[in-house]
Amino acid sequence: MATLLHDAVMNPAEVVKQRLQMYNSQHRSALSCIGAVWRTEGLGAFYRSYTTQLTMNIPFQSIHFITYEFLQEQVNPRRDYNPQSHIISGGLAGALAAAATTPLDVCKTLLNTQENVALSLANVSGRLSGMANAFRTVYQLNGLAGYFKGIQARVVYQMPSTAISWSVYEFFKYFLTKHQLENRTLY
Repeated sequence: MATLLHDAVMNPAEVVKQRLQMYNSQHRSALSCIGAVWRTEGLGAFYRSYTTQLTMNIPFQSIHFITYEFLQEQVNPRRDYNPQSHIISGGLAGALAAAATTPLDVCKTLLNTQENVALSLANVSGRLSGMANAFRTVYQLNGLAGYFKGIQARVVYQMPSTAISWSVYEFFKYFLTKHQLENRTLY
């Protein structure tokens, strides 16, 4: 449920971010991008990749959590507060989840950006919509390798993010649990 709500809010932000990042982007600010997309493509443009985003984030989070728990069982079976194990397990879990879901991210990016050169090369007229069409277009343009464009950058981005997230989570879990236990022994 959290992923559904998160993606409903963040999908429009992702569309704007990716359109601003495009080579030769016509947009000079986030607000001008929002206005132009709204006027030329309507509200639907901000959610064109929503199902793809969900299709990516649900497996990402599943792989991420399962891998973290598995690695914690291997390197920290007693589940003690151990910052090093949380950093290592969190970073590796994020890396694996990012790598495994890169093909979905590539398709989501194509849906969000509607990159003209790519669509022209694939003989797509109008707007590209739907995950299946995005998968076909990526394959048509670059074959299997196309699904893994940017995998290194995605993994490098996710590793520190997930390592930090798990470290902070485990710290506060430890801190609050310890604090709660200390308060109980006083009474």
